[in-house]
Amino acid sequence: MRVVRLSIFLISLVFTNCHRKPFGMLENTDTVHINRFDTALYYWIQSDDTTYLSSVKNACGDMFDLLGRALFQDDNTQTAEYNNKLINYFSEPTLKALYKDAITRFSPDSTRTKNISQELGVAFAKLKSLLPQIQIPAVYFHVSGLQQNFIVADSLISCSIDKYLGSDYPLYQDYFYDYQLKNMISSQIVNDYLTVWLKSENPFQGRENILLDRMIYEGKIIYLITAITKNTTYNKVMNLTDDEFDRLKNNESALWMTIIERKHLYTPDIVTTDKYFLSSPATFLSNQTPGNTGSFIGFRIVQSYINKTKSDCRDLMKNNDSQDILTKSKYKP
Repeated sequence: MRVVRLSIFLISLVFTNCHRKPFGMLENTDTVHINRFDTALYYWIQSDDTTYLSSVKNACGDMFDLLGRALFQDDNTQTAEYNNKLINYFSEPTLKALYKDAITRFSPDSTRTKNISQELGVAFAKLKSLLPQIQIPAVYFHVSGLQQNFIVADSLISCSIDKYLGSDYPLYQDYFYDYQLKNMISSQIVNDYLTVWLKSENPFQGRENILLDRMIYEGKIIYLITAITKNTTYNKVMNLTDDEFDRLKNNESALWMTIIERKHLYTPDIVTTDKYFLSSPATFLSNQTPGNTGSFIGFRIVQSYINKTKSDCRDLMKNNDSQDILTKSKYKP
């Protein structure tokens, strides 16, 4: 009888944790419902109950399939072999402990989870008012075992919460650099949700190897986030310290002149262009320059463009001509 009662409890739990609710279908539209695929999958792995697994697939079918593709590049997620692969993966002692820590840290009743739900609700509502045509996704949590930060599909986005347990989380120290650790904190989740979703809904249409195209695109995304998130500035979106931001701001003119003098703005060299968007310090410019300098210059050009043309966010996102944006911005740091 214990097994039967446990199965009944788990079945009811999955529908509570993973019943997909898109934005706008809640009584309180100031918050976003977070579908808890992370806990649903965890309880199935712990119980190995086939009845419960069926409930997980029915309630969270998209995520069950998407996780298989993300972790194992496996499209065949309806087999016993795949089920065993998933159980074995998350039963490895280190990952098992990580998984438990993640769902404990982000329990539904925790302040951090409630804050994420509320901040996303406000941000998505503002985004919809600025860009009415954009769809608002169903939001999920999952655990990937320190793999990708996000899973994105049509009308769905999921955050791998095991990547946001705090920069001092012991396991991280063996796998990540300091410049990566500083972003592995719960306060970055909302900005990362917005960044990933905006890029999914507004895919890059420029030339990957051209610095100007990439700068303007990244600048647009960051500008939108500052427009839809209360009291958010560039340095908060990019999680820069005051010192790092001051170094960028105080050296903005020198950075721009360096790009022009080295003829990097239109270079077709993808290796050179990529360097401007690395999170690691931009040592190819100077030892004291923070990473993502391309994003910073792009954001400043977009800011200037908005101010000079009096464009709104819809106009900004419709304009895919990076040279036109640069010219009309009259950008002169």
